[in-house]
Amino acid sequence: MATYRKQRAFAPAGFFECEGRGLQWLGEAQAQGGPRVVNVYGWGDGYLDIERVEACSPTPHAAYRFGAALARMHDAGAAHFGSAPAGYDGTCYFGPLQDPVPMDVGAWDDPVTYYAEGRLIPMVEMGIRRRTLDRDDLELTRRVIDAMPEILGKAADDRPARVHGDLWSGNVMWTRDADGGTEAVLIDPAAHGGHREEDLAMLHLFGMSYLSNIYEGYESVHPLRKGFADRLTLWQLYPIAGHCVFFGGGYVSEYREMCRSLLD
Repeated sequence: MATYRKQRAFAPAGFFECEGRGLQWLGEAQAQGGPRVVNVYGWGDGYLDIERVEACSPTPHAAYRFGAALARMHDAGAAHFGSAPAGYDGTCYFGPLQDPVPMDVGAWDDPVTYYAEGRLIPMVEMGIRRRTLDRDDLELTRRVIDAMPEILGKAADDRPARVHGDLWSGNVMWTRDADGGTEAVLIDPAAHGGHREEDLAMLHLFGMSYLSNIYEGYESVHPLRKGFADRLTLWQLYPIAGHCVFFGGGYVSEYREMCRSLLD
């Protein structure tokens, strides 16, 4: 297959290895029906060599099959909330190629502590250091964290899932399969052990084709806990806080409004 080289000079230490191992870790779930993940050919300090994928348009049937496969990938699991991809013990990252920020790894045993200590607080504090967010935003975030057990309900009992971690529509490519049909291929992960609803909420953020078909396929394999729609905003806080860090602007007011809506 043709190779695509993703590269950046002076990339943070371990950046491309983390992504490469993340792709391989997600790809292990293909043996149990997980989605196709781009093949990894190698990496170095400033590059990652992966399979080149020729894009095509999605179809409702392909979206349904992707949803079912995504559920199976999540079901492949992880040792803990916050686990790094298998075989990697360095820093993990979240964000765009030119401005990735560290993403905490750890061995949290419950999603509330993981999401608070490993995701929301570190990202908001980074926003404070970059002067896009302020101390009031941290206090608002802590109020949401205090409310998380009630917001999550039974979803707090979920086991750690094997998540992509940055599953917006741009990281789901559609291509032809071996039979001439259409299938989804995952790229550019921030893979880790997390809550399955993280990936599903991310799909909602920036527009995803045939989203209802994806959800139907997902729930045919792993029905979601009751009230998932009410938890979407909670799981979207982390990527939107990240956008506050990376871009500032209107994302700041959006983040604040999302927090307030969860507290109403």
